[in-house]
Amino acid sequence: MCCLIIEKFQTTYWNCHAVPQSTPFLFCQSCCCIQAVDHSIDYFEIFGTEKKYDVEGIDLERKYKEWQKKLHPDLVHSKSQKEKDFAAEQSARVIDAYRTLSKPLSRGIYMLKLKGVEIDEEQTISDPELLAEIMGIREEVEEATNSEALNHIRSQMQGKLQNWSNAFADAFKRRDFEEAKNVIRRMTYCSRVIEEVMKKL
Repeated sequence: MCCLIIEKFQTTYWNCHAVPQSTPFLFCQSCCCIQAVDHSIDYFEIFGTEKKYDVEGIDLERKYKEWQKKLHPDLVHSKSQKEKDFAAEQSARVIDAYRTLSKPLSRGIYMLKLKGVEIDEEQTISDPELLAEIMGIREEVEEATNSEALNHIRSQMQGKLQNWSNAFADAFKRRDFEEAKNVIRRMTYCSRVIEEVMKKL
């Protein structure tokens, strides 16, 4: 890790060749030029926060807006094509970082990915009890005839999602990545039901 940090600090900005004094260096404080995307910088580093699942108290939206004030492609319309391309790539990456870290499910999947654990979100659920629950809830959604019933289902699923989110945090902390993957599948199911409800509201 130390070597990686040293290597990053030795890199210079492409336009003014100044040496960055801090990371991540998506944007040069000296000449205000947008830099090329550095994929070794992860989403947590972009937002200047430690790699942890609990992001409560971290104002991701504020930091996202601050980055977009510096990186948005509209701000470099008079600059070189090179910098326009950098702006488009950096802005898109910051948007993806914000969307990923701001939701429990995508944040969990991303944290597992950083540990080299890939998730197949389309993998079939084999737990008979969970399958029965999924079918039951989906029937309720289909049969719901008013917003009150749909909101009740949504509230239930949001509660389940929070419980599974807590379970993921615990499994990840224990480095039980297999259990964390199982929890992610349950969180995926909860999120999809909520999406179905929202479409009907």
